Amino acid sequence: MLKRISDRVQLRGAKVAILMLLAGLAVLASGQQEVRPHVAELSIEGPIGPATTDYLVRTMEEAQELGAQLVVIQMDTPGGLDAATRDIIKHILASPIPVATYVHPAGARAASAGTYILYASHIAAMTPATTLGAATPVQMGGVPGQPPPGEAPESAEKESGEQEKEKDEKPGEKKEAPTSGTALERKMVNDSVAFIRGLARRHGRNADWAEKAVREAATLTASEALELNVIDIVAKDNEDLLRQVAGRKVALETGEITLSADIAELPVEAYEPDWRNEILALITNPQIAYILLLIGIYGLIFEGYNPGALVPGIVGIICLLLAFYALQVLPINYAGLALIIVGALLIVAEVFMPSFGALGIGGVIALVIGSVMLIDSDVPGMQVSRGLIGAIAGVSGLALLGFLMAVGKSLRKPRVAIDQALVGRTAIVSNIEDGEVLVHVDGEIWSAHCDQPLQPGQRVRIVGQKGLKLQVEPG
Repeated sequence: MLKRISDRVQLRGAKVAILMLLAGLAVLASGQQEVRPHVAELSIEGPIGPATTDYLVRTMEEAQELGAQLVVIQMDTPGGLDAATRDIIKHILASPIPVATYVHPAGARAASAGTYILYASHIAAMTPATTLGAATPVQMGGVPGQPPPGEAPESAEKESGEQEKEKDEKPGEKKEAPTSGTALERKMVNDSVAFIRGLARRHGRNADWAEKAVREAATLTASEALELNVIDIVAKDNEDLLRQVAGRKVALETGEITLSADIAELPVEAYEPDWRNEILALITNPQIAYILLLIGIYGLIFEGYNPGALVPGIVGIICLLLAFYALQVLPINYAGLALIIVGALLIVAEVFMPSFGALGIGGVIALVIGSVMLIDSDVPGMQVSRGLIGAIAGVSGLALLGFLMAVGKSLRKPRVAIDQALVGRTAIVSNIEDGEVLVHVDGEIWSAHCDQPLQPGQRVRIVGQKGLKLQVEPG
């Protein structure tokens, strides 16, 4: 009885200890996620893609839950994908807390997609020696408005006539920007102009210059942007930025609010990308997505030719799924994807159905052309590197050349009848039982006959072959 009571007491004590441990962990977790007023600092560095959108959206929501009074996005970008940029802008416009986009540090830029994000932000700021602009949408094949390669430029008479017309225009009169290029290019430019003008009017910024940035790829320095009412603030550092925004009125979707006068005194907390965002950034890198695609294709092909190998198939499926996930958020050309698949199939087919190079060379050509066409974007950092494509093509070509040389070498060997292929080879006696001799040659066990006594482990030479039986003699 006493032992039973003691066991119950020990069990209850263990339960209490576990509950206290869980309570301590909960308190510790709540301490790490304490809700308190602060300024959230985020960063955009490099091309804007799906990983950037995921990082900004999730981090801004987290900062809001933890009591952020202002979100400062430090930006240095050459541009990015249109879909990712619009997702970021939608989230900024719908944000219940003010968002200040700050082009920082010195030498940074807010080019192309960065200009749109700057215009969409509640507060637009730059540091000295930074630039913004060049917001013309681009696509595969060139910049809208430029004549196609090989097309003659407009005549000198037309240019001079346009110049005379410009002289006759009254100062300050708004001039309609000329339209040129294909219908698709004009559609892209006009859509972008309407989008950025709408963002400019929402925050009372210079809409005419915004249109010029889209149509003519115009750029400005920080001081020029402030003078033309393109941005709101020029600040030398974060502290200066927070001092200047203190007490400022901003228009949110829910209405106008005034930033606290002591916002510069709030702690600044940096929100870094987490492991999930790092993995997403790695996978959606066009170079990595391209390599994963090739590994996946070759893995499945080799698994098909060697059923049961498992490793090529498992690795191939995983890599292919990761590649497809990355490609579905990247602007890809499906003709390029099809050419890559066909090229890989032709290269592998050359190994199993030798065509003296016809299939292999065609496969390498299809692989290179498809790789160049794969990512349908001119955004810096969002293309497959030409060096990587050249390296893949070079390795494929060398492998193909080695295979063709091996095939040629085998064709130059003298032909031997199938029932005499082992004559002249050396074998090892593996077993002798009831007068039957078994020899080991090239990983195979053969039945043999010898006119002289042999011992297991003895080396012999094959002097004849009759059916499945070898004639050997001590070697």
